[in-house]
Amino acid sequence: MSGCPFRERYAFPSEAQESYDASQDGTNKASKDELIYGDYLQLDKIINAQELQSEKKGNKIHDEHLFIITHQAYELWFKQILWELDSVREIFQNGQVRNERNMLKVVSRIHRIAMILKLLLDQFSVMETMTSLDFYDFRKYLVPASGFQSLQFRLLENKIGVPENLRVPYNRKHYRDFFKGKENELLLRSEQEPTLLLLVEQWLERTPGLEPDGFDFWGKLKINIDRGLRDEFTHIQSKPAFEEKEDMLLELNKRKEVLTSMFDVRRHEHLLSKGERRISYKALQGALMIYFYREEPRFQVPFQLLNSLMDIDALMTKWRYNHVCMVQRMIGGKAGTGGSSGYQYLRSTMSDRYKVFVDLFNLATFLVPRHWIPKLTSSIHKFLYTAECCDSSYFSSEESD
Repeated sequence: MSGCPFRERYAFPSEAQESYDASQDGTNKASKDELIYGDYLQLDKIINAQELQSEKKGNKIHDEHLFIITHQAYELWFKQILWELDSVREIFQNGQVRNERNMLKVVSRIHRIAMILKLLLDQFSVMETMTSLDFYDFRKYLVPASGFQSLQFRLLENKIGVPENLRVPYNRKHYRDFFKGKENELLLRSEQEPTLLLLVEQWLERTPGLEPDGFDFWGKLKINIDRGLRDEFTHIQSKPAFEEKEDMLLELNKRKEVLTSMFDVRRHEHLLSKGERRISYKALQGALMIYFYREEPRFQVPFQLLNSLMDIDALMTKWRYNHVCMVQRMIGGKAGTGGSSGYQYLRSTMSDRYKVFVDLFNLATFLVPRHWIPKLTSSIHKFLYTAECCDSSYFSSEESD
């Protein structure tokens, strides 16, 4: 008993002692067919997957090990993001979002992707414990390898919905030219599959309540906004002349221009063709309806999804920014190991062209006073959540309220 402090402190009855010993023997003696921790996780492959190029050249550099581990960890998390993303796309493609339970799965998995991206942001702080001089010691051994060659990150961009025509050319070439064989085929296939952006767009277009012969959210919103703007103009005009009156009218005209522009379908199509908007006019209407009625029980889950999609965009933008800062810190204005302009190239990827759900961010542009938002009919409050099987008659039945 002297070998175990637990046994020394607590006495066991003889039968219990025999039972305890037997159970320990059972756990300590694994049979040949029994799965153990290391085998289940394939740790022999993972832990032994760090080959230092500097060591192969006979000059082992300590910090190269950190560099490899960090990037391998990134790739493992990219794989998990793709796993979650593919499952969400499958739910949308199979029409399973009509079921509330599946919609909750979608929100949960999209939120998980956001949490993983937050974790990846934190990894930069570990990498930054390495100085530029430490990196310089082994950087020459990396050429011509480059982070741009991360297949999984390029697949991630494609499957979320980064438009091919908005990508910044890498070394004046198409990004897919840097991948050969099967990798090139995977990228091409990912460009041809429905993106998360497209699937969300189609889902938003089916938002119940948009039908002109039903609740007609868009038509009622236009009427309310026109009336609200007229009332504000009348209110300002009724005031006696004072110094700020002209400024108030000028501000009102600016608001009017912004709010009325959202009902201009031609303008929307023009911005869509330039890549400044990404979702269809009807999808924008659906997104704004969810945005305005987010406090209604039936719209809370859809609103959570839109919020999480914006989180993903914001976190990927922050990831790119942190990457840019780290690269500048490590190599300054030098060319990248893959031959790109390094810092200059990475900085060019931080614009809205890589922000997939930019339209969701811009919904705040169209905020209006709450009393301008069309009042929902009483029938909508009968259900906590709308399955998308509902047709327009569901909304028109209470139209006279």
